[in-house]
Amino acid sequence: MIAILSPAKTLNFEQRYTDTEYTRPVFKKKALEIIELLREYSPLELSGLMKINDQLAEVNFFRHLQWKEEHDIENSKQALLAYHGAVYQGLNAQSFKRNQLEYAQKHLRILSGLYGVLRPLDLVQPYRLEMGTKLKNSRGKDLYVFWKEAITSYFNDELNNLDNKLLLNLASNEYSSVIDFRKLNGEVITPVFKEYKQGTYKNVTIYAKRARGLMARFIIENKIDEVEKLKEFEEEGYEFNKALSSSNELVFTR
Repeated sequence: MIAILSPAKTLNFEQRYTDTEYTRPVFKKKALEIIELLREYSPLELSGLMKINDQLAEVNFFRHLQWKEEHDIENSKQALLAYHGAVYQGLNAQSFKRNQLEYAQKHLRILSGLYGVLRPLDLVQPYRLEMGTKLKNSRGKDLYVFWKEAITSYFNDELNNLDNKLLLNLASNEYSSVIDFRKLNGEVITPVFKEYKQGTYKNVTIYAKRARGLMARFIIENKIDEVEKLKEFEEEGYEFNKALSSSNELVFTR
């Protein structure tokens, strides 16, 4: 089984893990192609493209200029330890032992607008680029066109090497949409997390993000590789809700 996550907008590059193993992104050359496109944008143009304020646009303008094709431990950080949003706070990878990081490296993947797909220990440099950004490129009008074929092929190769050809979709719709599930040689299961409010179960984004991270941690800690075991997830009050679930969607409620 392979689980996929979205990245986070928030990054933490203050603490470095120089004594932790690292790998380099599979699609580093494609990332450079995107960076070269972004370098053509002024801070004002980046603000419009990325729908961010002027201050963030300026920060990212200089990130693009400083970004280097060669990733090393001096200018980069392991992806799983660099992202710092709600998903990654739930995951809390900083507390993982070496064997847990090794398991994550084999069974967890992070989708990225810049890097395409990242393994947990792949090095990343500071950036911000959401998958939904309408960045015109050599393949078409946006990043979905740029990445879809390459990422779908990547996951087919990954699944072909597994006995249990299962892709666990813990990513948001914005990111998971980059995979052409119709062409995927495996089963796709999507966990959904809902809160009971005002007499009904609702999806609350901030809680759902954290829950995805909690489930990723649950998988890594327990080396889970089958659907039935996923139903045992009970972190922070969630329970599997059979009545709301279907064959390809596991609903957890609290």
